[in-house]
Amino acid sequence: MKWTVYNIGKPALAYAREGVAEYAKRLSRHGGIDIHSFKEAGQEENSRRLLEASADCDLRVVLDERGKLPTTEELAEKFADWEMDRVKRVGVLIGGADGHSAEVRQAADLVIALSRLTLQHELALVVFLEQLYRVGTLRRGEPYHR
Repeated sequence: MKWTVYNIGKPALAYAREGVAEYAKRLSRHGGIDIHSFKEAGQEENSRRLLEASADCDLRVVLDERGKLPTTEELAEKFADWEMDRVKRVGVLIGGADGHSAEVRQAADLVIALSRLTLQHELALVVFLEQLYRVGTLRRGEPYHR
């Protein structure tokens, strides 16, 4: 399964750039991840860009504080189910400062929250990449996930 993150705003803060680089490197050993960043615009324009860019994905995962709050184990089960269903491409949509429009949430196959707190989008990107890596290690039985 191929993962692509569509992110509003390129990571500018040093911790975010380092975190993205670290988890992209780790994920590269297990199939990799593509990250496409778009310049921040208004919510309507951000929504249009995210939906157009992810149109050819088999599934869309939207990160939004109003979404389901899964455990890592539940994500691992969901991702395993998608692989069994032969899902080829998953697009992950991370909004900008104004969050996602109702249109983006409605177009999602899965809306998840990383926290009930509102996370800055650069931090959300790093947290999601870490969880994707953690799910992979859990599924492979590696010791990273305890």
